[in-house]
Amino acid sequence: MAQPFEQAKGKEDPVSISVVEMLKNSSTTSPQSCISRVPNYLRQVNEKAYEPQLISIGPYHRGKDHLKAMEERKLGFLRQLVEETKDVHVSDYVAKMKELFEQARGCYEQPLSLDSDDFVKMMLIDGCFIVQLIRLFLHEVPQYLKDLFESYPNGFFLALVQDILLVENQLPFFVIWEIFAMIEPRIDREIKAFEATQSSAMNIIQCALELEEYGIEFKTIEGNSMFDIRFENKTLCIPKIVINDYTESFLRNHIAFEQLFVSDRDLHHASDYMMFIDSLIDSPKDVEILRQNGILDNMLGDDEAVAAMINSLGIYVMNSQNFYYSGVFNDVNEYCSKAWNKWMANLKHNYFNNPWSLISLLAAALLLLLTVLQTIFSLLSYYQ
Repeated sequence: MAQPFEQAKGKEDPVSISVVEMLKNSSTTSPQSCISRVPNYLRQVNEKAYEPQLISIGPYHRGKDHLKAMEERKLGFLRQLVEETKDVHVSDYVAKMKELFEQARGCYEQPLSLDSDDFVKMMLIDGCFIVQLIRLFLHEVPQYLKDLFESYPNGFFLALVQDILLVENQLPFFVIWEIFAMIEPRIDREIKAFEATQSSAMNIIQCALELEEYGIEFKTIEGNSMFDIRFENKTLCIPKIVINDYTESFLRNHIAFEQLFVSDRDLHHASDYMMFIDSLIDSPKDVEILRQNGILDNMLGDDEAVAAMINSLGIYVMNSQNFYYSGVFNDVNEYCSKAWNKWMANLKHNYFNNPWSLISLLAAALLLLLTVLQTIFSLLSYYQ
């Protein structure tokens, strides 16, 4: 049987030979590849949003000078974990990582600069660090580890978590899961996915200023998640949004993950959430309205900066087939389409926003009233 790249006899030529060599030397894209680099069309909008500031997890940013300080701290976490789990030795962890090596390496875009031994060491060191962080969240780590984190400067932990949420700064989940299983053998291995209901096609709603003119009110609510947004009794109920130095990076990386790996038929929670907020915010005035209603907590201190950031988040983001907030959008648009609400919005927009326009409107109304009264008195005088 002929090989895939075998030349047909008598048909060899320099171009064919060159293409065959290129195919043989090219890396094969793994169907399991799930940790990709952020494409340039997303990165160019704000490159800093995708770059770790404190720590590298995985191979893509490993070895960068400004991240090397954390390598020693990661080793400290591994040391403490090995000392804590006396029944599991370093050789046991290494053996497990070697079992997962081929599967884990296939999760990344090729080629990678790390050889197999360095890759296995990276899996173990980075994986144990993530496991210890998760245990810290679950309050399952010894007191000395809690004290260690409390000794770090203010903002260190928040910046660290922000780095670990970056799309390019990841380990395959099964690596972390297997380390957990070695520490806690009885861990439940069943993972239940969130249930989601499909939505219809997306519409567009007006910004907060225009919705306010239609008589729509805004209210902050305590939801189960930031995505829990409802429209009821002419009120948009939205969980509080905190805008700080990490918000843009957090949203950009979640959006990038959905754009790269989530099927267009599935829900894109972060992308759809961003498009909802982007619809509400067109200008600093919209930010001010949301802030005054307790929905937006502006830690940046500048409404114009928040508006610019939100508007830039939508660049190059593709819509999903099943827009998560289509029901909310449809209800809002149905409310705004009612004749009375349209008339009130037009009145507020054209007259109530400008004091001189309001004075002119009142003067015209007064003139009309006087004219009507004069007509009535004239008719009464005539019939008397």
